[in-house]
Amino acid sequence: MHSSSLFESVFNHAPIGNYLLSPTPEAIVLAVNDAFLAASGRTREEMVGVSLFTTFPADPNDPTDDSETVLRASLARAVASGKPDSLPTVRYPIPVTQADGSVRFEERFWNAISTPLFDADGRILCVSHSTSDITEQVRAAAALRESEKRFRALTDAAADVVYTMSPDWSEMHQLDGRGFLKDTTGSDESWLDDYIPSEERVRVRQAIDTARRNKAVFELEHRVLRADGSCGWTLSRAVPMLDAEGEIYEWIGAANDVTERREAEEKLRQADRHKDEFLAMLAHELRNPLAPLGAAAQLLQMGQPDEARVRHTSQIIARQVLHMTHLIDDLLDVSRVTNGLVSLDKAPAELNRILAEAVEQVTPLMRAREHDFSCAFAPGMVMVDGDSKRLVQVVANILNNAAKYTPEGGSISLAAEATARDVCITVSDNGIGMAPQLAARAFDLFAQAERSPDRSSGGLGLGLALVRSLVELHGGSVAAASPGSGDGSVFTVRLPLAGPQADGPGGKAADDPVRLPVLTALRILVVD
Repeated sequence: MHSSSLFESVFNHAPIGNYLLSPTPEAIVLAVNDAFLAASGRTREEMVGVSLFTTFPADPNDPTDDSETVLRASLARAVASGKPDSLPTVRYPIPVTQADGSVRFEERFWNAISTPLFDADGRILCVSHSTSDITEQVRAAAALRESEKRFRALTDAAADVVYTMSPDWSEMHQLDGRGFLKDTTGSDESWLDDYIPSEERVRVRQAIDTARRNKAVFELEHRVLRADGSCGWTLSRAVPMLDAEGEIYEWIGAANDVTERREAEEKLRQADRHKDEFLAMLAHELRNPLAPLGAAAQLLQMGQPDEARVRHTSQIIARQVLHMTHLIDDLLDVSRVTNGLVSLDKAPAELNRILAEAVEQVTPLMRAREHDFSCAFAPGMVMVDGDSKRLVQVVANILNNAAKYTPEGGSISLAAEATARDVCITVSDNGIGMAPQLAARAFDLFAQAERSPDRSSGGLGLGLALVRSLVELHGGSVAAASPGSGDGSVFTVRLPLAGPQADGPGGKAADDPVRLPVLTALRILVVD
């Protein structure tokens, strides 16, 4: 077989598309093999002897189509340099004639190399242009990129943290913490220490070992160390990626910040515990008066009671009924306020009169416990805009709280002062005080259950909750502070002034001066 025939046979049957071009700007097709004809849908008659760019022109309707320019430049470089010029991926649409005679350009991608061929004298005879249709590979790569983009968008929307792990979880390859956890951009063998609190590591390891053993999804809700150093909660899931042999080569995981939900659940559990404690305390408080009432009834049934016995028995009944009435009134008051059923009868009211009435209500308890009581009223006629009855209740509840939790012979003080905007009422005592965690929730419903577990002081612990609700209805604020258990407490109430004060803070005194009740067995210091 002649060498030319051998070349023609190899050229035509090569699996890669190829055509020979003249080394001129016209790029006349000298020969084309079967593989390229099959890939392009052309015949030899259409291509041979015709400029390549006549058979395959640029799309005139696509101003971005630079395929002809790119190919011309590659051929020119090959001819000028005498060396092969490669085009790893070139977009070159193919014109396709439709059934109606119209031409549609079909997007195609090629991998091409232009190689100059020389004669014996070193002159370029032609340019061999080998090309492979890689359209499907390019489309597959684009589809993969789009899929990865969509997956990333999905994880961005659905997860707070994305991470990848080695097959045995010994290394964290990458973690995008997005502000919740600190980022990891390289292999990290210390991830367990970096992200998992010590008390959680055994539980996390057990869940990982189970997932690895079963080649199953890892899923666990656990505590984590957050980017700011605090401890949070996360719900973490990781999926094992399997190779062709079914072995794990990587784990891809996502985690959500569930700290707020866990904290809300804990608050609900605490509220439920406090409610149960309160109900038990309520049952105890309501049962206490029943024993003396029952005993009084039995005394009245014993023969002919004399006048002294009847008087004593009636006093017992009256005291216990009054005690039960106060308990029920507290319950009803809290219920009405918390359900928004209280309407305030607001009007300008003199602050010092409110304080005096509150002191009068609590005086019997302070007298019985022999407290030292001092009172510093606000100078002048200071007016507040509020419901006098409810404001008296606010101050009386705080004073009553101080009296109950201050030992016999202890000290209690009440002070008031006015500023340009509001009035400040302060009640201080040297009683049992409060731990910091209790001071933070002193005005919550049922908080008193923990403060006095022995219930020696009585009451339902609703008074301060009612105080906060009533003060806030007046547009004011209330706060509690204590250095700690055994060091006393300070309660501060702030209320807005009733518009412009006629005489201003420190103005002239009221025409009808406020007077404290004259009490015996109670030491009172009034500073005006």
